[in-house]
Amino acid sequence: MQFLPIKKGAWLAFISMAGFSYCFGQFPEKLKNGLRFDLDSTKRHHITLNMTAQLWMRNTDQNPGTTVEAQTQANTTDISIRRIRFVLSGALTDRVNFYVQFGQNNLNYLSARKSGFFFHDITVDYAVAKKYLSIGGGLNGWNGPSRFSNAAVSSILVLDPPGFQEVTNDTYDQFVRRLGVYAKGKIGKLDYRLSVAKPFVIQTTSGSGVEPISTNASFSTLPPSFVHQGYFSYQFFDQENNAGPAMTGSYLGKKKIFNIGGGFYYQRNAMYRLANHDVATQDTVKQDMRLFAVDIFYEAPVNEKKGTAISWYASFSNYNYGNNFIRVGGPNNPATGTKYTSSSFTSANYGNAFPYLGTGTVGYIQSAYKFRDGLLGDQGTLQPYLDCQYAQYDRLSNPMCVFDVGINWLMNGNNSKITLNYQNRPFFAPTTTGDLVQQARLAEWVLQYQVAF
Repeated sequence: MQFLPIKKGAWLAFISMAGFSYCFGQFPEKLKNGLRFDLDSTKRHHITLNMTAQLWMRNTDQNPGTTVEAQTQANTTDISIRRIRFVLSGALTDRVNFYVQFGQNNLNYLSARKSGFFFHDITVDYAVAKKYLSIGGGLNGWNGPSRFSNAAVSSILVLDPPGFQEVTNDTYDQFVRRLGVYAKGKIGKLDYRLSVAKPFVIQTTSGSGVEPISTNASFSTLPPSFVHQGYFSYQFFDQENNAGPAMTGSYLGKKKIFNIGGGFYYQRNAMYRLANHDVATQDTVKQDMRLFAVDIFYEAPVNEKKGTAISWYASFSNYNYGNNFIRVGGPNNPATGTKYTSSSFTSANYGNAFPYLGTGTVGYIQSAYKFRDGLLGDQGTLQPYLDCQYAQYDRLSNPMCVFDVGINWLMNGNNSKITLNYQNRPFFAPTTTGDLVQQARLAEWVLQYQVAF
């Protein structure tokens, strides 16, 4: 397995970034949980404004054959804004709550200019029975089947949440959100969410969801059926807030959490394929999408006085997207194409892409240790981490494994932090017989600065 060094010149950008970020160690105490406006003297009714911005500097070993504007490029160093989000939320009465999120993802040197901001969430819900049942609707991310099917971006533990848990990202949804209704609440220590939504037609996607129909299942271009999904977790120790849909990545040892969860996603006739290779003489076969997952989340202080803490998360997913479905993609991809265009798989297999999603089973784990508070004096502390996704997808001849190793420099918790991340990913390509075989492993280094309130 290759561990590839950063190319010469990228270090200069990374060192400059670290020096620039050093200025942001201090953070206003009154902004740590957002800018809050109380609507009355009881402080039960309020409006809160939050913001998160993540700036990336990175060096990427591109997949073989990668092109940038038709020019072959084996390695790329770039700067980008991975995410920028603004959230306006609040409790208007004892029973009425709202949640609005606006922002952009992946503003890099290849992006269309002066465009890209969109609404992630626009929801309102009503507490029918306080704590036990709230019913709401709108453009929402009350998703299954896993904990990080909708992650809280300001508290992500590793560099990026596990993308395979965002099970239809930018195909039938608007960045894992859909127009629909949901129910959520707590019954004792059981936290639940259920939703029903009408998917967007795939023809309007801004991603790479539309593929030519073949004998391998792909997302259907036919009018979509409703999505039914849910996620349940039994929370043994401290209870997590479920006012909003996004799930926290790490509490940095401020809570003791032990949850066992499970969920599902079901959409009738979501996929389609051809019955055989004779395109002109056979009918389209429709297939349901059936996805299930179970997971465990544990985080706890090791020494409360010192502020040390451990965090651990593991999941197992069983995904059925139909016959031999596979999806290739790379986050914030720094390239535009490839010189290989013989199939939908190879035409998407450029830049930092890898086959992260498909029909089959997926195991995932992430773990971290937070050192004592003040390890670096008034510049905070460190939190090393690792994560690994191991998948056995029906269409691949080999297991797919991608892993990250990194460290968070928590200058002021999640409000101001730097993350240095190394990723090692596989490159799959078809052989002369059409089998998809791992042919290489490639590296990507990312230095991220996050500011959030």
